[in-house]
Amino acid sequence: MFETIAQLKVQYGWRYTFVATALFGGLIPFLYLYRIRALPQLPISKLVAFYLLFWGIKGVEVDFFYQLQGYWFGYDNTFATIAKKTAMDQFVYSAMWAAPSITICYLWLENNFSYKKTLIAANKTFFTTTLPSVIISNWLVWIPAVSIIYTMPANLQIPLFNLVLCFWVLMLTALSKR
Repeated sequence: MFETIAQLKVQYGWRYTFVATALFGGLIPFLYLYRIRALPQLPISKLVAFYLLFWGIKGVEVDFFYQLQGYWFGYDNTFATIAKKTAMDQFVYSAMWAAPSITICYLWLENNFSYKKTLIAANKTFFTTTLPSVIISNWLVWIPAVSIIYTMPANLQIPLFNLVLCFWVLMLTALSKR
């Protein structure tokens, strides 16, 4: 099964990543949230489009980031390589870009895609409580996860990322509701 997934990743590249991440980060969490009635009060078509497009694009971003790190640090499984990739991933990319951009986009979603309401909601509490709690919860899940992901062959890193992502998106949604 892993061989088949790896071949799909190699054959379709970023297109595989877009579809797979839209499925695992977008559609599966959307269906779960729909089932438990935990979605914002917006038209279903807008919500589905947001979840699929947002996570598909984020998946491509992560795929390119993983490739960039492979170029920078190599693909060997040494402790030093995995530590460098994990540190760059979690303390630079995730802390400075990925977690904040995801949190802000979800804030935009929760404010019915209104830029004005989102700017108002991005207040001191958002930056001193919400965002730090997302970054810390991100570290709790993703530091161990990427440490394992980076030991995998390059063409299996995104499929493993997507499995963890499905869990993390559900957790992020629960945190953002609070």
